[in-house]
Amino acid sequence: MTAVTHTLREALRGRRPVAAVWWEACAVGRAVRAAWREPGRERDLVVQSLKAAGAALIAWAVAGVWLGDPMALMAPWVALVLVQATVYSSVRQAGQQFAAICAGALVASAAQAITEDNTGALVLSLPVLMLAANWSRFGRQGIYTATTAVFVLASGTTVSAAAVGHRVGQAALGAVIGVAVNALVLPPIHLRDVRENLAALARESGDLLCTVAADLRETQWDSQSAAGWSDDAARLERRLDALYSARSWSRESLRLTSGPLRRLHRGPTVAPPEDEDQRWSRVTGNIGALTRTLAVAADEHRTPAPPEGPVLDLYARLLRLIGDACHAEANRLVGERSEGDAAAATEETMEELHRRVQEGLREHAGQGAARTAVLGTLLLQAENLWTEVVPEPRESNDPRESNDPRDQ
Repeated sequence: MTAVTHTLREALRGRRPVAAVWWEACAVGRAVRAAWREPGRERDLVVQSLKAAGAALIAWAVAGVWLGDPMALMAPWVALVLVQATVYSSVRQAGQQFAAICAGALVASAAQAITEDNTGALVLSLPVLMLAANWSRFGRQGIYTATTAVFVLASGTTVSAAAVGHRVGQAALGAVIGVAVNALVLPPIHLRDVRENLAALARESGDLLCTVAADLRETQWDSQSAAGWSDDAARLERRLDALYSARSWSRESLRLTSGPLRRLHRGPTVAPPEDEDQRWSRVTGNIGALTRTLAVAADEHRTPAPPEGPVLDLYARLLRLIGDACHAEANRLVGERSEGDAAAATEETMEELHRRVQEGLREHAGQGAARTAVLGTLLLQAENLWTEVVPEPRESNDPRESNDPRDQ
């Protein structure tokens, strides 16, 4: 599979439109497989999409079939857009949207009463409503002021108090159905997103550290290699932003969600503590600092000189161990066990490597201040990473039996 992927990548090199379509198709395929294989963000998106479609169909059945409304458009439209990512956002946006729809219907009615012509009413009302759409109280629902006026006036019926009340009633019906479906049918709980983003951040941190270690040991690394590491470190920052966004969604998803319905959700019932966010934020910052130090050391036009010789190999092995520890933490976050004896052996190896790198630092002290400064900085950053990544000793490897707050 790897060989096929490499061959396709080489064939598509230089053909940006074709390559973009190919990689987008691959991303869609991965998402479909992930949604089919196991619970996750992809499956949550499928559930929310089906809920939105179901809410619209229920609203249409009530307004168009049961009540026999020949213009039963407003109810399914409102129900469709109100199945949001959280129950709280559905309720909040329902209020904003209902206010916007009422404003649009009233202004459109007043404009037609003044002009006695639908075209003239649109000319009179749309500029006013588009300005009103920017009012912060409407949030993102402000555009419904203008679209409601278009629907009301383009329906061809005479605008009256009864017609306006009819449209507002349809909007209220759609809002009730949309919010009810979102709140009562598998309410969206975004605790899994926090755990998955934390695990991905730990895993990608380990991947980058292992890549840096391999390049330092096996290749003649230069400024181009360092630039690649810096790009990977920037991607870690974007992953950290995604983690913060997921944490915000997780807090909101617990609002207005009842306990019994929350327990019906088959995802995790508790998100990792927020201390984990800060911990991996520090890890990301230290990795960024480490890659910047290496980039400066690799720049031929800068004074600092990179370390070389056996001490560089020792440092690379040290980074590899820290990367492996990041991978172990990623496994822990998704509930996979780690071997306690292997972790203890790794820590002993790390301490031995750390001691030998310190000895190399003392040897470098006689070779010039620039080279010594770079190695000392790199060693300090490795120490900071090890302190953050390696967890405190636990009495049990089972997260359910651990007192460590990071396992809750």
